[in-house]
Amino acid sequence: MNATPDKLEAAEIDSNLAAVSEVEAGIRDFVRNDVAYLRRPTPGLIGSEPADAGAEATVNNVNSLIQRVAGTSLSEIENLVSELESLRDLLHAEGQRVQREISGYAQLSQAAMKSTRMIADNVAQWKRTAENLRHD
Repeated sequence: MNATPDKLEAAEIDSNLAAVSEVEAGIRDFVRNDVAYLRRPTPGLIGSEPADAGAEATVNNVNSLIQRVAGTSLSEIENLVSELESLRDLLHAEGQRVQREISGYAQLSQAAMKSTRMIADNVAQWKRTAENLRHD
């Protein structure tokens, strides 16, 4: 099998997203089925409250469940955002460091080129001087 790490990560992400979607769909269906009868008026009870104590407790339980699920998701999202912000700061600092290093290497390279030119000029001058002394 020729699965690369990127393909494996993508498949894992897809399966995680599918699982999250299934859970969300299940919660939606549960809430619709469990609370739907509260919206319909009960025949023969015109003007009376449609919800009884058991139904109200069920609604409260569902609300509590949704808040716990949403709270966990929100805290995870907040954690991810803070991690991403710290990674952004790290990358920014590393980018600046790399720019300083490149600038230092460029200055060092220019200094080396100047030194090499000076040495080459001096050697050429010595060579001309030596040749002039031989011909004299």
